[in-house]
Amino acid sequence: MKFLVDECTGPSVAEWLRNEGYEVYSVFDESRGISDDEILTNAHEEGWILITNDKDFGAMVNRENRPHCGSIFLRLNNQRAKFKIDAINRLLSRYKNQLPNAFVVVTETLVRFTKQ
Repeated sequence: MKFLVDECTGPSVAEWLRNEGYEVYSVFDESRGISDDEILTNAHEEGWILITNDKDFGAMVNRENRPHCGSIFLRLNNQRAKFKIDAINRLLSRYKNQLPNAFVVVTETLVRFTKQ
């Protein structure tokens, strides 16, 4: 499974995913400052599941019907890396096989899927 970690989600999340054995592209580490449009296009073209906490991607995927290979939107009250990692860890342990091609909203207490 391949993940593209958005710049605002941060390098700690990318590093944790790599340590867990996933293939990871970190916008923060590898292409800081590229546009959301470029991120979503690249993720789709290269088969990455996007992980972000930027609401703009929800609009791009759900309202504009932009193609994607999967998008995980972290909507957490506490945006520190530890809480993002905990949320992703819970998500992967329970729903890993459902992530491709889904738009997923993750909070501290909820996981909501929207198939595209």
